[in-house]
Amino acid sequence: MAELKTKPTKQSVTAFVSQVQPARRRAEARVMMQIMRRVTGKRPVMWGPSIIGYGKYHFVYESGREGDWMVTGFSPRKSALTVYLMAGFAGKDALLKELGKHRTSKACLYINKLEDIDLDILEKLIAKDVETMRAKYETS
Repeated sequence: MAELKTKPTKQSVTAFVSQVQPARRRAEARVMMQIMRRVTGKRPVMWGPSIIGYGKYHFVYESGREGDWMVTGFSPRKSALTVYLMAGFAGKDALLKELGKHRTSKACLYINKLEDIDLDILEKLIAKDVETMRAKYETS
């Protein structure tokens, strides 16, 4: 069975964020770190070369595939700030309508600029997601 490529690393989150370009995205990463820390109570950990994760859970699929993954996290990518909401978007329609300009995929929320969204709503979305993950999985 294939091993997950994205894993926690010893890379410094602070060093990673200090190198994020452009400067606006670097500032947004710092805001996201504050939100994530407030919501999760966890310290950030680099997952692979570009994802900042918070918390960890163990999953096992029906196929037998299993592994560890972050409870939530984000990546300050050049094209968009990507927020990982691992429980997905079911039950979050009302909050998403209030959020502002964004896109979604299965478990990713894409934001072009933090100034385009309501940060209080973003924090509520993340908190709801983390609550769902903690109810479903044993997390650390």
